[in-house]
Amino acid sequence: MARLELNNLHAEVAEGDETILEGVDLEVQSGEIHALMGPNGSGKSTTAKVIAGHPAYEVTEGEVLLHLEDEEFGEDIEIDEDQRTWNLLDLEPNERAALGIFLGFQYPAEIEGVTMTNFLRTALNAKIEEREELFEDEEVEEEDDDEGFESSPMEGPADEGEIGVAEFQGILQEKMEQLEMDEKFAQRYLNAGFSGGEKKQNEVLQAAILEPSIAVLDEIDSGLDIDRLQDVSNGINALRDEQGTGILQITHYQRILDYVEPDHVHVMLDGQIAKSGGPELAEKLEDKGYDWVREEVYGTA
Repeated sequence: MARLELNNLHAEVAEGDETILEGVDLEVQSGEIHALMGPNGSGKSTTAKVIAGHPAYEVTEGEVLLHLEDEEFGEDIEIDEDQRTWNLLDLEPNERAALGIFLGFQYPAEIEGVTMTNFLRTALNAKIEEREELFEDEEVEEEDDDEGFESSPMEGPADEGEIGVAEFQGILQEKMEQLEMDEKFAQRYLNAGFSGGEKKQNEVLQAAILEPSIAVLDEIDSGLDIDRLQDVSNGINALRDEQGTGILQITHYQRILDYVEPDHVHVMLDGQIAKSGGPELAEKLEDKGYDWVREEVYGTA
C-alpha cells in the first residue's frame, strides 16, 4: 500500500507571479478512486503537474509526500525504515515515477518512428533501473560499453535492460488482455494517427505496464464518445481492481463517474479543495453546477 499526501500546497507559474494553488490538502491511497472536479482555472491540472514535477510550476509552500510500506515493490526491493516516506518535491520527475507516481496526460504527444512496444519496454526498464538506484546504498558500477557481448550477439542492444524482449512480450500481452485491447495496437507508432479515444486508451495501457502506486489521470475522459469512454473506464477500473493502483481522476463531468465509481469526490475552487464527499457529490454538481459550493463555502456565488 502507498499513500500520496498533499499538505498546504501552494504553487505558482515558474516564470511569472501568477499563483495557482492556494493551500491544497489531499490524500490518495492505493486501491482508492478519487475524483477531483472543479471549473476551468480552478487548479486541477496544475495540481496534477505539480505532483509529477512539471517544471512550469514552482512550489512556494507545503509538501507532497509519498508513504510506502514494506511490500510496495514485492521482494525485489527492501524498503528501510528511513525510506518509507519521500518528499516528492525533492525529487526529479523520473525519480517520482520510479517510486510509483504516474501522470496520464490530457493531450498525449505523438512520436513517429517509435513503436508502442519499444516505448513501453524502454519506459518499464528505465523505471526499474531508477528505482533500484533510489534504494541502493552503494553506487552501482558502470558497465564498460566497449566490452563485447558475454553470450550471443542476438542479446545485444535490442535486448538491453532487465526486462528482455521476449519477457516483455508476455507482459504486454497479459496487460492488453486485461484491458481488452487489440494486440495490433502495440505495433503502431506511439499515438501517431491515433484517435482521441485510442490515445487515452494508450495512457491507461502505459499505467498498466508501469504498475504505479498512484495514477493521476488528467481529464482522460475529454473528447471521448460513449464507446471509448466505456473502454477507458474499464481500463481504469482494472488498474484499481487488478493492480491496486490508487487513482486521482481529474474531470469536469460526472459522466465518467457512471463507469468509474469514486470512493471520494473533491471540489476545487480558486486553488483549494473547497468541499469533499462521496459519489453523491458528483451527481449534485452535475445538477446544480459549482455556484452552490462557492456560496456554501465562501458565502458568495
